[in-house]
Amino acid sequence: MAPSVLLLLLFAVVIALADEGAFVGVNVGTDVTNMPSPTQVVALLKKQQIHDARLYDADRAMLTALANTGIRVVVSVPNNQLLAVGQSNATAANWVARNVAAYLPATNITGIAVGSEVLTSIPNAALVLVPAMNFLHSALVAANLDRQVKVSTPHSSDIILDSFPPSQAFFNRTWTPVLVPMLSFLQKTGAPFMLNVYPYYVYMQSNGIIGLDYALFRPLPPNKEAVDANTLLHYTNVFDAVIDAAYFAIADFNFTNIKIVVLESGWPSGGDSNEPDATIDNADQYNSNLVKHVLNNTGTPKHPGVPVSTYIYELYNEDARPGPMSEKNWGLFNADGSPVYTLHLTDSGVVLANDTTNQTYCVAISGADKKLLQAALDWACGPGKVDCTPLLQGQPCYDPDNVESHASYAFDTYYHKMGMAVGTCDFKGVATVTTTDPSHDSCSFPGSGGKNGTFGNITSLAPSTNATAGSAAPQLPPRVDFRSAILLGLLLWNSLFL
Repeated sequence: MAPSVLLLLLFAVVIALADEGAFVGVNVGTDVTNMPSPTQVVALLKKQQIHDARLYDADRAMLTALANTGIRVVVSVPNNQLLAVGQSNATAANWVARNVAAYLPATNITGIAVGSEVLTSIPNAALVLVPAMNFLHSALVAANLDRQVKVSTPHSSDIILDSFPPSQAFFNRTWTPVLVPMLSFLQKTGAPFMLNVYPYYVYMQSNGIIGLDYALFRPLPPNKEAVDANTLLHYTNVFDAVIDAAYFAIADFNFTNIKIVVLESGWPSGGDSNEPDATIDNADQYNSNLVKHVLNNTGTPKHPGVPVSTYIYELYNEDARPGPMSEKNWGLFNADGSPVYTLHLTDSGVVLANDTTNQTYCVAISGADKKLLQAALDWACGPGKVDCTPLLQGQPCYDPDNVESHASYAFDTYYHKMGMAVGTCDFKGVATVTTTDPSHDSCSFPGSGGKNGTFGNITSLAPSTNATAGSAAPQLPPRVDFRSAILLGLLLWNSLFL
């Protein structure tokens, strides 16, 4: 074979493999008081190098703004339109003409999500769900668009029963008359099974059975992995376990070769007092680890190497959403385009450029309790081995001489000394990560050049000038180091199901 032909074949194989890889997209919700304009939304998507987006409708202005960007778009039939589309072939055809065909090929529409969690949210409309999918697909076939645009419907994972361990999972039999023809439709048309996966709720509703580490993709030692006693498959996170439960439930109906796409997954960065784990740090850990996990194409224990493309819920914090505080805080960004927190995505590719880990700082939370700040500052300058010399009188970072300012410098030095690892900017809840450089006057913070910071093994320690005379630095670690923590509370299927 000629070398040039061989190179062409190899190039084709590489392209084919690249096309088969998993991607990470975002959901674009609009329950925002000061919702950015469609052009601003698209500008943010492009800046963050996000190539896949899901809309909850088929908004004309958004679809127009997305034209000629190459961004792959999933449009949606809202639940309030489902009945009309599911009862009339003509209505479905008109919906496709107005909301899909009219924008192709300029806008790269690749999917239609029919309704949202219909079986669990509006069960009375379940009987028109599959007819709606068939009518829409028929309209796409008539327009010769069925190869590009796939039709499916997103499901809540609540339709899966007995999901732990995954091998025992099956669909709620109430929905058998709907799910069997639906799965047949997906297999026939090559469309994915859309699933919403929320480890946050699995964790919250488990009454302590599911550990936080297991929900957040934190590394687990082998003896802490959950083992499915029926298959001996090992699970290290809730996300994979839920997806495999869906695979087993689909197989229970004797369907194969139906891929799963996770249309929604995320973690809230804030919540009410009864949601203590809805925090910025946990949201950062979950979504950072989720992106890396998906883009690594590791698949799941049941289907290793089979990509599971995932859409993060969601692009913006939706302050206008009703319900508990956590409902308003699933976004990666605020309405002004600033990141709610900084994702840690090293080595995961270029998607979501708000990974600015080389330009982030750890500072004291404004208004934090001064006693807690002082204790954390003393820990950083003592057991934390931070060089606090710049905070001494006459040194560059002495002024302003207050605990908040001094703590910010010490926190940031520790954060950078630890390689800006997730969890090293917490200090019992009085510190936070920011992208705003806190350097001032001649005081340069680590991360802004590190002129006054030392990032090795530090032996020169200085107590804060704000410390109480004669007081010993308390043994107050910033938080349990996630790399060496004892991981408790995992669901050990070994003992529960053997």
